[in-house]
Amino acid sequence: MKFGIDRLLAEPELRAPLKGRRVALLAHPASVTADLTHSLDALAAISDVNVTAAFGPQHGLRGDKQDNMMESPDFMDPAHNIPVFSLYGEVRRPTAESMETFDVLLIDLQDLGCRIYTFITTLLYMLEAAAEHGKTVWVLDRPNPAGRPVEGLTLRSGWESFVGAGPIPMRHGMTLGELGHWFIDHYHID
Repeated sequence: MKFGIDRLLAEPELRAPLKGRRVALLAHPASVTADLTHSLDALAAISDVNVTAAFGPQHGLRGDKQDNMMESPDFMDPAHNIPVFSLYGEVRRPTAESMETFDVLLIDLQDLGCRIYTFITTLLYMLEAAAEHGKTVWVLDRPNPAGRPVEGLTLRSGWESFVGAGPIPMRHGMTLGELGHWFIDHYHID
């Protein structure tokens, strides 16, 4: 089932499986609702969602590091009093300590649909860590703004890196949710 942050917020029955569970959010500056409220603020405002942690990819949770290649540190969110773990700082993969702060991870990342954007590698690393630590992941899917056309060469196997998460074309034509399913199938992530 595909749904984004706005539908999750509007439909309590979609949130029912989150009741009584610790929820973390992986988000960036474009992770906003239709009224431009950041996803973290919107989730924290709902009484039946227990937000216990957040993660920020390259450029940070709220866009505090817009310069390219600028790492960001972990910090305590001053508004919500939860830890925010950087996945583009001292580490690129979540630590065991950060994985213990939640039961369910919501991933709300707008992605451009290009292989070299680091958000898709962060998605892959979180899926792998979730499998290792027995965590549940929900990708709050958003449209691919580049659309469905697939263009460019496919990354050769063995050349994977933080800007090349797998053997996919430069413009892959998938949403982040679809790419998550592809990673699970391709890398046999349980």
